[in-house]
Amino acid sequence: MSEVLLNINGLKTAVEGKEILKGLDLKINKGEIHVIMGPNGAGKSTLANTLMAHPKYERVEGDITFEDEDITELKTDERAKKGLFLSFQHPEEVPGITVENFIRSAKIAKDGQLIKFLKFDKDLKNNMKELKMDQEYAKRYLNVGFSGGEKKKNEILQMLMLNPKLAILDETDSGLDIDAIRVVSEGIKMYANGENGVLIITHNTKILENLKADYVHVLVNGKIVKTGDASLADEIEKNGYEAFKAEAM
Repeated sequence: MSEVLLNINGLKTAVEGKEILKGLDLKINKGEIHVIMGPNGAGKSTLANTLMAHPKYERVEGDITFEDEDITELKTDERAKKGLFLSFQHPEEVPGITVENFIRSAKIAKDGQLIKFLKFDKDLKNNMKELKMDQEYAKRYLNVGFSGGEKKKNEILQMLMLNPKLAILDETDSGLDIDAIRVVSEGIKMYANGENGVLIITHNTKILENLKADYVHVLVNGKIVKTGDASLADEIEKNGYEAFKAEAM
């Protein structure tokens, strides 16, 4: 099997008949951390939702392969079982289901087998400790009454527990203070290894102060117009996106 984890070729996506992604190409190898940055409305969240086959986002053209397998036609749950994970920009509140039960059910569905309760409980507590989450959060209803920072930490907790092959983190640093960004960054470092991949979608360079990215991509008007190393984020922080908008015309 090749080292290529995700390969997107000529992806065009429409929302309610309006084309948002306009021929996007992206390749992520195992062990790599990629960051996609861009102005509001560039198509960042559209990319994340298209990768997870959200029904609102219509793939017009292009294909998506994951570990050399064409997943273009697969549904959301099928992609999740293959090893894709998406942390939502705005996680939904789910009354009646505790964080612990949600993660346990998701892990059983993903792995296709029952889990050992004692190991699950130990892993959950250890990961919550690393994320500086009170153990009582596991007993609370999913995201109900959670602050923005708590919701984001909960998404990272799910990622650590489910251990997907590719984690797509959509604005996971949005609305977080410096300390919370540092904790989330440490969680991503805990997850990242030579066999999985990370795709971080953000418009904030703060998370990159605590996390080393292999590649930074600039997404403007539905296309990746420039790719570079972490220094590209510094360029964006200094000069903004105006210079890149001309390249997207």
